[in-house]
Amino acid sequence: MVDAILDVAGLPKPDDAAGRAAQAREAVLTKPLRALGRLEELTAHLCAWQGRHPPIMDKVEIHVFAGRHGVTAQNISAFPASVTDQMVVNFQQGGAAINQLAAAAGAGLTVHDPFVGHATRDWTEEEAMDPASFRAAVDAGRAAVGDGVDLIAIGEMGIGNTTTAAALCAALFGGGGLEWSGAGTGLSPDGVRHKAKVIERALARHKGRLRDPVEILRILGGFELAAMAGCILEARRRRVPVVLDGFVVGAAAAVLFRLAPDAIAHCLAGHVSAEHAHRGLLARMGLVPILDLDMRLGEASGAALAISVIRAAMACHLGMATFAEAGVAGKL
Repeated sequence: MVDAILDVAGLPKPDDAAGRAAQAREAVLTKPLRALGRLEELTAHLCAWQGRHPPIMDKVEIHVFAGRHGVTAQNISAFPASVTDQMVVNFQQGGAAINQLAAAAGAGLTVHDPFVGHATRDWTEEEAMDPASFRAAVDAGRAAVGDGVDLIAIGEMGIGNTTTAAALCAALFGGGGLEWSGAGTGLSPDGVRHKAKVIERALARHKGRLRDPVEILRILGGFELAAMAGCILEARRRRVPVVLDGFVVGAAAAVLFRLAPDAIAHCLAGHVSAEHAHRGLLARMGLVPILDLDMRLGEASGAALAISVIRAAMACHLGMATFAEAGVAGKL
């Protein structure tokens, strides 16, 4: 059954003892309690999901998933569909923003493109994926999670995928096409309205079949979105914390969230993008972004920057002296 492809039953829970150990150390470091704000929360999150204190960030990986979308035939992007192939080559040659940001963050970068030469069907006319290709996409995402990984960041590349993400969110949460449609790669206001109408057409066409989140992903999704959902879920099963990038990655996570809100408890929102609906999507899922830099590039660019913040949080947690060690008087 398609429902079993993304099975959220029996997921591991956080290690509360490791999280408490992080909080206990924060309480005796040479600073007022909670003076480092969310940096302290990030370290505790890392400990709880890695299941250890102190946390480790020796092996950090960024995974970018590429996908091609049949819905681009509906003229919903400011760039031609061929840009997906061209940007994958750019990633492989080291010429994209994410290549530079991954190196700066001390993270390995892998670009996954398991469906080279194949696009999903145009979901305004038919289902985006048949059950076999859907399962293959999810499995590709699961296979991306290797052994011994301390933290994973997830991003994407795919012309047309903000439209696909918006359609998914409209089906998952309601609200209609216009609520979830943004400029994507740079659409004009008229282009955004057209995008919303395309989404509404698809919602009407598939009405009555968009009740189960997994089926919604299969019918309205993309290969890279299915793979990202699989990657997020496999990371959870292996107790690897995940940093999500922008709106499209958030839509993949939202499928799991709608299956069980706790299914993405191991995830952090790397940033809130400038894409119209991302902030609202994060709020619905209870995720507070680490960064807000008005970015809308995708590629895991915001998530890569967030890795550097998480590294800074861990450096303070491990490197600072305690009051006793420094001979500093604590709070009276």
